[in-house]
Amino acid sequence: MQSPGAQSRHAAQGGFTLVELLVVMVLLSLVMLATGAALRTASQTEERVDARLQRMDDLRIVSSFLRSVLGRVSAEKTTLPVAAGASPYFFAGSAATVSWVGVMPARYGAAGRHHFRLQLLDSHQLVLSYVPWTNAANFPDWHSASTGSVVLLSDVRGMALKYQDATDEPPAWAPEWAEPTRLPDRISISINSGAGDWPDLVIPLRVLPASDPRSSGPSFGGGGR
Repeated sequence: MQSPGAQSRHAAQGGFTLVELLVVMVLLSLVMLATGAALRTASQTEERVDARLQRMDDLRIVSSFLRSVLGRVSAEKTTLPVAAGASPYFFAGSAATVSWVGVMPARYGAAGRHHFRLQLLDSHQLVLSYVPWTNAANFPDWHSASTGSVVLLSDVRGMALKYQDATDEPPAWAPEWAEPTRLPDRISISINSGAGDWPDLVIPLRVLPASDPRSSGPSFGGGGR
């Protein structure tokens, strides 16, 4: 009969038992699963952070551009007769699109006065179209060769425009601009993208001095009146 010491040495020389190997393999599997889950979580978190940063950057760039372009409007009027109750201004605003005359900032393209139109296309792209001002009596043909366009945002599910009349008390918002004697005081732009709703962009409208009929000062920049 072997002594206890001999039995211990024999067990040690025999290595791990099957049960011990199974326990080790289970523990290693759990560690690998936990490590994989942690890596996936870290990757998803990084993607969400990147998407959020991109969304914030898009919001900043688009908001700044629209404030520059839409925040300064021309009070130019058509020289053609208009129907009773119709606006003589080169401005048309509905819930889905807005057209106006303003000044293109030099850092974004050819500076000077332009016709602009902001609309959401069926392709879910928010697009700004523009045509150089030529003193024409009507709105331009937006399908002409001289029309330029820039995609401001993609994956836009919806856009709603509202216009404020500050002469009302309290100031009222409407989904279209139907006042023929003046321009709106503010425009609100609501955008719903694939990443969620944007904060409403409210832009005060300032009339360009060169086009303001109340202005008696000199005209600077832009095109002709």
